[in-house]
Amino acid sequence: MQVILDKLSQSLTQNHIMLLEGIALKQGRLHECVGRARRSFALMLAARTKGHVIWISPSYLPDQLNPTGMRRFVAPGRFVFATAQRKEDILWSMEEALRSGSAPLVIADLQYFPSLTSVRRLHLAAETGGTFASSAPIGLLLTPDEGGAQGIETRWKIQPNTKNSHLGWSLSRVKARQAPPATWQIVQTPETPFKIAT
Repeated sequence: MQVILDKLSQSLTQNHIMLLEGIALKQGRLHECVGRARRSFALMLAARTKGHVIWISPSYLPDQLNPTGMRRFVAPGRFVFATAQRKEDILWSMEEALRSGSAPLVIADLQYFPSLTSVRRLHLAAETGGTFASSAPIGLLLTPDEGGAQGIETRWKIQPNTKNSHLGWSLSRVKARQAPPATWQIVQTPETPFKIAT
């Protein structure tokens, strides 16, 4: 049994970005996050990468990120923000950014669900991006409601959770190709931007 757990742990650390213990996202693939705190999840993931992060959103989106709020997680200066007039341009921009391999994380803040064909193209672009960089980039879709992008590698749901005196979240892995559903309680303390609650 321990041998199996060791192999699983080793496979999680290779070609994955570890968010927290047992929470990993595979590089060279497209992932989805939903929930009221989905932007916080994206910032947590960005904190686990090195280099620039590309964040693409529609120009008409009323609630843009505030750099002051981002500082709790990651330095805002690492981000390259792009806006698009049309929804097709968001996915095109994401595909080009993933294919270039210029950033380890490319985030698209969507107000709709992309088609299966679009998701497949983004997977291929992320895989191709790994040939130009030391490791393949991760694509992260932030989608509304309960999510629904087809063909994604994993779907995560994150909601605010302020039961304790610390800022916190309830993070659930709703869908994954190679892992069962699971839920974690995450807190932010003065000492750490985020950790699994004990």
